[in-house]
Amino acid sequence: MNLEPDRSVADFHSLIPDRVLDYAEAALGRRCSSICRPLNSYINRVFELQTDNGEGVIAKFYRPGRWTHEALLDEHEFLLELAEREIPVVPPLTLQNGQTIGQAGGIMFALFPKRLGRACDEFQDEEWEQFGRLVARMHRVGEMHPPRNRITIAPWASTRDHLQTILQSGLVPQAFRNEYESAAQAMIAAVTPLFQGAEMFRIHGDLHRGNIVYRPGESFFLIDFDDMAVGPAVQDFWMLLPDYARGSLLEIDLFIEGYETFRTFDRRTLRMIEGLRGMRYLHFTAWLVAQARDGNVARIATGWGTPDYWRAETRYLREQLQEIAATENPMGW
Repeated sequence: MNLEPDRSVADFHSLIPDRVLDYAEAALGRRCSSICRPLNSYINRVFELQTDNGEGVIAKFYRPGRWTHEALLDEHEFLLELAEREIPVVPPLTLQNGQTIGQAGGIMFALFPKRLGRACDEFQDEEWEQFGRLVARMHRVGEMHPPRNRITIAPWASTRDHLQTILQSGLVPQAFRNEYESAAQAMIAAVTPLFQGAEMFRIHGDLHRGNIVYRPGESFFLIDFDDMAVGPAVQDFWMLLPDYARGSLLEIDLFIEGYETFRTFDRRTLRMIEGLRGMRYLHFTAWLVAQARDGNVARIATGWGTPDYWRAETRYLREQLQEIAATENPMGW
């Protein structure tokens, strides 16, 4: 994770509608209307546009320093492979340069067709099975080949990098540093054995309810593959569970029943769910560190960086360590 300031970051934050429209028109090879609506995004700059024939387009300008060109190609390649197999995703448009990535100064961007839909509510039983089938189909494509430049979601890889980012930031008060690091290292040590032998391949990586769009009469659409990664299958559904793993046995069974319509699910990896939750804590804190360096954290996390914040984060890690131990083998996993 690059925390150093960059001139292109200033250009990124100063993007104005006229410039966005100019870049989009040049990339599309056609005129756009004057519509340029900014959409919510913590990391990227995202705008809703409309071409002169009324087609909706989403322009996504990627934050400089967040992804390499190769990493974005991995995302786009995965999306195109999924779309080719009629899996409901929104692939990027091919631009006038013959590629899916455009350049706006030092800022990379992509254009996507707009797809209408609504946010997902809590799943009913049938929808858990439907979602399981969809994720399995995605994973069958994901296991076809590895990406070139994407992180691996594993305690010895992504999570150690996240902890290093946090500790090297200088943002953890000295009074809490040792206690926080000790809790994080204990959690990493507890999770590591759970990953041994787990199958790892291309996954969505950030599949929570906000990244699923429901289109009535059709299917769920999976969106926002920015954080696609190499990881275990279980990563792509645990964030939708209504409770800790021990309190979500019905939902887990329904998901697996649907999943195994298309792909075998290794039930032993269910023991990883609470470990992945603990890893997510460190992932989010490392992300907040990056936002703090960029001046954005105040609008995201109230009380960020205060003694109470670090005290609470340390407590969460310790409590999650207990949950990991309690979930080692429920229901014979």
